[in-house]
Amino acid sequence: MYVIFTRTWWKENKDWPDGLEPCPGSRRRVTTAETEKEAREICRRSNSDRTPAQIRLGFKYEYTKEYE
Repeated sequence: MYVIFTRTWWKENKDWPDGLEPCPGSRRRVTTAETEKEAREICRRSNSDRTPAQIRLGFKYEYTKEYE
């Protein structure tokens, strides 16, 4: 089984170059998928719908294999 989650990689900070400071956020679990192919497709579709603000902050749907 694969766990799909979201995470943001940057935060606004006017004192940093381009106004962005590295800040890997905590994972927020969204859903699961039975196969890696399905997990990739869910992430691909979801990432294509991000807003410009989400893209700027590095907001992404990602997945990992869930180990039992």
